[in-house]
Amino acid sequence: MNRLQILILFILVAFVTNLNAQPRKEFIQVLVSPDKSDWTYETGERAEFTISVLKNSVPLDNIEVQYRIQPEKVDVWEEGTIKLKDGKATLKAKKFKDPGFLRCHASVEIDGKTYSSYSTAGFSPEEIQPTTTLPDDFEKFWNGGKEELAKIPVNPVMTLIPERCTDKVDVYHVSMNNISGKIYGILCKPKAEGKYPAILHVPGAGIRPYYGDIYGAENGFVTLQIGIHGIPVNLDPVVYNDLRYGALDNYWVTNMDDKDNYYYKRVYLGCVRAVDFIESLDCFDGETIGVTGGSQGGALSIITAGLDDRIDYLAAFYPALADLTGYLHGRAGGWPHMFRNDFTNKPEKVETSKYFDVVNFARFVKVPGWYSWGYNDNVCPPTSTYAAYNVITVSKELHIFQETQHWTFPEQQELKNEWLFKQLKKNDR
Repeated sequence: MNRLQILILFILVAFVTNLNAQPRKEFIQVLVSPDKSDWTYETGERAEFTISVLKNSVPLDNIEVQYRIQPEKVDVWEEGTIKLKDGKATLKAKKFKDPGFLRCHASVEIDGKTYSSYSTAGFSPEEIQPTTTLPDDFEKFWNGGKEELAKIPVNPVMTLIPERCTDKVDVYHVSMNNISGKIYGILCKPKAEGKYPAILHVPGAGIRPYYGDIYGAENGFVTLQIGIHGIPVNLDPVVYNDLRYGALDNYWVTNMDDKDNYYYKRVYLGCVRAVDFIESLDCFDGETIGVTGGSQGGALSIITAGLDDRIDYLAAFYPALADLTGYLHGRAGGWPHMFRNDFTNKPEKVETSKYFDVVNFARFVKVPGWYSWGYNDNVCPPTSTYAAYNVITVSKELHIFQETQHWTFPEQQELKNEWLFKQLKKNDR
C-alpha cells in the first residue's frame, strides 16, 4: 500500500468514525426537554418534560406523539399517546425517590416513517453509590497478576512506518510481550531530540486498526495508542471484520466463569505492560504519564491509573464496565450490560465481575482526573458512570454535556486535550 492509499484509507476511517460519533440530523426533529436547564433535580422532585416536533424548523401542531417514561434501561413507568397543542405537549413524571436517572422517550410517525428522541433527568446523581462490592482479595489478585507480568520480558519491537511519519513526528508499529501473548500499538514521538512526557491512549470496544496520535506528538508528547486483542494494529480492515464476527465475537464474556482466565485479565495487565514500554523509551522524560480514552477506553483509563502508580493523570469519557451488577438491583448497569439475561446472570460470573469492575479500580485512583459524559448516554448509562466517579476521593473534575449520547462534541475533546496537555507539561518544567 503506497503513501497515497494510506492517506485515503486514513481519511475514510476518520470520516466513518465521525459519522458514528455524531448524531445525524433528520428531516423531522423530535425534541424532548426537561424543565430544568441543567436537567438535574433533587430526589423526591418531579421532572416535567416538554415534547415538540419540528418540520423545516417549524413546530407541528395537533399531531399525536407516542411517549414512555422510565428509569434508564429498566421497566417502563408510564406510556401512552399525547396530542401536541400549540406545537407542544408536557408530561409530568411521578416522583423519583432514589438517586439516578429518568428518561422520557417520544416518537411520531409522519408519512410512514417513525422519528424519535429522548431526554434524561438526573436526580441527585452525586449521591449514586455502587451496587458492586470489593472482594477481600482484590489487591492480592491484581498484585499477583502484576508479579506474573513482571517475570515476562517486555522485548519491544519497533517498526518505522515511513508513510505515516511527518516532518515533526516519527511513527512506529510496536509490539511487546504480555501475559498469554502480545500487545500491539502505534507509537508517535517527536523527531526533535529531547525528553518528553507521555500519553497512553487506551481503546474503546471493538476490533479495528489504529493510526496513532500524531497531533499529541506534534504538541510535545510521546504518544502510544494500543489495541487490546493481541493482534497487530496495522492489518487490512477485513481481518478485523472477520474477527469481530468470529473468534472475538462477544469477547467481553469470554471465560467469565474464571477470574484467572477471564478475557479482560490479559487486557488490564496489557495496559500495565504498555506503561513498561513507555518507561523503556529514551525519549520519555522518565516521570510523567497520562492515560486517556472513551467508553471501554474510559474504563481502561481508570483501571490503569488504579493499577499502576506510574500514571500521573487520567482523562476519561463515559467509562464502560462500571457497576456491572446494577441490573441485579433494579437499575442500569454499565456496558456491556451482561447481567440483563439468564446466560450471564450466574453467581460465578457475578463474582468474577467484581475483580474487573471499574468501580473497584476507581477506589484506588490516587491521581488527578478529568471526566466527561452526557445524561443521554444509552451505552454507558450515567447511573453506572456516576457509581464509579463518586467513589474517587482525589482531585477530579466532571464536565457534563447533558444531551450527548455515546458521542462527544468537539468542545469536549478540546477541553480534555487542554486539561491533559497542561497537567503533563506542568510536571515537565
